[in-house]
Amino acid sequence: MRIRIVDAFTDRPFAGNPAGVLLLDAFPDDDRLQRVALEVNHAETAFAHRLPEGGEADWALRWFTPATEVAMCGHATLATAHVLHTTGSHEGAVRFATRSGVLVATPREDGSITLDFPTAPLTPVEAPKGVAESLGAEPLTVLDTGPDIGDLLVEVADEKTVRGLAPDHKALAAHSRRGIIATARAEDPARGYDYVSRCFFPNVGIDEDPVTGSAHTALAPFWSERLGRPGLTGLQASPRSGRVRTELRGERTLLSGHAVTVIEGELLA
Repeated sequence: MRIRIVDAFTDRPFAGNPAGVLLLDAFPDDDRLQRVALEVNHAETAFAHRLPEGGEADWALRWFTPATEVAMCGHATLATAHVLHTTGSHEGAVRFATRSGVLVATPREDGSITLDFPTAPLTPVEAPKGVAESLGAEPLTVLDTGPDIGDLLVEVADEKTVRGLAPDHKALAAHSRRGIIATARAEDPARGYDYVSRCFFPNVGIDEDPVTGSAHTALAPFWSERLGRPGLTGLQASPRSGRVRTELRGERTLLSGHAVTVIEGELLA
């Protein structure tokens, strides 16, 4: 069984967010999928198999962290679409059947891939007691991102604050179902991005996710309203770093980025 490691939301190796991708004939039992994901030990491992022709989707897709299955994952969807296209397993737009409905990935002439995801509903909430101490910064705005994402979106003072965060991950786990998205306006938009973010997901076994597509379904509506434009570029300022182009289209958000395959191997177990 072939396994590929793909760096997503980057056009160069060893940046962006790595994901394991396995193309299967069918899904084995959940315990085996979870064991493989733990062995791969990246933020997510994606498992996909082809569906019969004529249905609403082309491939079934599931995502697992080292600790659990998740309902939505952007970077591993991008990575899977990249593998399908580069291996000749699928041509053109691919429709994935997932726990978050049918998600479409479309290749572009510049080599990037655009994902069509549901926009996260944002609800302003009071900052939970202790979140400032856990995160290491005072929240300016706090929003709930809804049940599918399960994060708190926390705006902080500026880009420097986002880059300097060193949260208490154990304490942070008490404040949301998945984790915290910390964000601020870009200090200098001339650098090619409009806002910055970092994502901390201790409740699914990921202290810091390098580049998070699903988080941008919340970041896109938040910053599009603030900046007055539907199309933006977000920089996720993790140590690996990556950029996500977003376009808000009402109840849907388009997420675009590149991907690079860095490892191919054989799963022997």
